[in-house]
Amino acid sequence: MEDNIEQLKYPIGKFQYTTGPDELTISLERISSLPGRLRSAVSGLTIDQLDTPYRAGGWTLRQVIHHIADSHMNAYMRFKLAVTEENPEIRPYDEARWAECEEAKHGEVELSLNLLDALHKRLVIFLKSLNSGDLNRTYYHPASKKKSKIIEVLSMYAWHGDHHLAHILSAKDRNKW
Repeated sequence: MEDNIEQLKYPIGKFQYTTGPDELTISLERISSLPGRLRSAVSGLTIDQLDTPYRAGGWTLRQVIHHIADSHMNAYMRFKLAVTEENPEIRPYDEARWAECEEAKHGEVELSLNLLDALHKRLVIFLKSLNSGDLNRTYYHPASKKKSKIIEVLSMYAWHGDHHLAHILSAKDRNKW
């Protein structure tokens, strides 16, 4: 049972940062294509299906979509802060509580999908404009008490989008939608 819970929580596995000459290109492609892949994954789902948790005790598919938008907006701001300030301390947020806000529980997913379309276009343009020195700039996360490099966090957000997309796809598969 424990293995099954882990598989439901981490359908593509836990994040592991990999380095390599193509890591930036791969991460940017994953970020760039995410809004379309999400839109495709939820296309045609009913309200009841969107309001189905991806696993017992998990968020609904609707909350997952809104969470990705919330999370990636925060990432964009953190990247911009890291480039424009010297190792800024970022502000953490309680993602679980954000997911319980009324608009995250009941808002139209199309709003967050449209937001992700625009946000990811801006994010990719911004990230492509950075040089290697910029990509190695850092911010400080007070909750984890560590510095994080943009290039590493970018890889994590590419994984993050795919991770939650896999939640949606696995829920659809299990429920045979």
